[in-house]
Amino acid sequence: MLNYWNNISFANPAYFWLLAVLPVMLAWYIFRNRKLQGTVKISTSTSLAKTKFPHFRHSVILFRMLGLAALIFAIARPQSSLSWQDVTTEGIDIVISMDISGSMLAEDFKPNRLEASKDVAMKFISERPYDRIGLVIYAGESFTQCPLTTDHDVLLNLFKDIENGIIEDGTAIGMGLATAVNRLKDSDAKSKVVILLTDGVNNSGSIPPITAAEIAREFGIRVYTVGVGSNGTAPTPYQDQFGRTVYQDVPVRIDEKTLSEISEITDGKYFRATNKNKLESIYKEIDQMEKSKINVTDYRKKSEHFWPFALAAAAFLIVEFLLKNIVFKSVI
Repeated sequence: MLNYWNNISFANPAYFWLLAVLPVMLAWYIFRNRKLQGTVKISTSTSLAKTKFPHFRHSVILFRMLGLAALIFAIARPQSSLSWQDVTTEGIDIVISMDISGSMLAEDFKPNRLEASKDVAMKFISERPYDRIGLVIYAGESFTQCPLTTDHDVLLNLFKDIENGIIEDGTAIGMGLATAVNRLKDSDAKSKVVILLTDGVNNSGSIPPITAAEIAREFGIRVYTVGVGSNGTAPTPYQDQFGRTVYQDVPVRIDEKTLSEISEITDGKYFRATNKNKLESIYKEIDQMEKSKINVTDYRKKSEHFWPFALAAAAFLIVEFLLKNIVFKSVI
């Protein structure tokens, strides 16, 4: 029995505060019964002597309290964390390298390129629970927002914090790729992937994009490049001299030649996303292409143990109902 409770945890332990109601209920029952007691003069006690178990009527409150206690344990959801299983699943190491330069605020995607790219990438992450995924952001320079991790809740929270302006503006594609490669080079995964997303042309940074691609190839890293932006021009916000936000139609310039060459060097593929739906389909295609069978021991699957408590609660409350409304109906 002790071993059983040692292996039990509760998904909703806050509900145990409801147990404080039980002593209050018992105190009210005792107070109510004492208040209702009176003195009756009778000629004989023969009829009362025939009553079996005169004090058993107090069992009604006992069954009621047991039923409520069992119900509280049930809704607290006891779980066993010992249940585990070996499963064969699909997982790889992925680093998403995302451009956050000022041009990513263009609103040819809704609400803009940056927010649309974040939304689609976060959905992609949520659908690959067993992968180690990291995040690199770049503009005029680059840095690692999140190293490779399977803790996707942390990763998704860091995604939400991404915004334009947190690093110097510019488009250092080579630096963004090189930083991602640095995060993957020591990985032991059979498949190592960079998803590089940009909406512009390399114009800053100390590492040329092609050089970064050649380094990626040496470490066996495949790079999928994604050009983000509609055709023609895109409405882009900027601050005028009075600090007001105004819009200007800015030509969409994506260095597709360089992006295609990066993917070709690393045995990846170049994609062009002209709207959010197209971007979603690109991530789905990458998701289908990058599948690698691995064995995972999953400890996160828990066995639910609330049913015995729920059944006990139902049994106690049914007995309480029968005693109150049938057995002791004329007494209580």
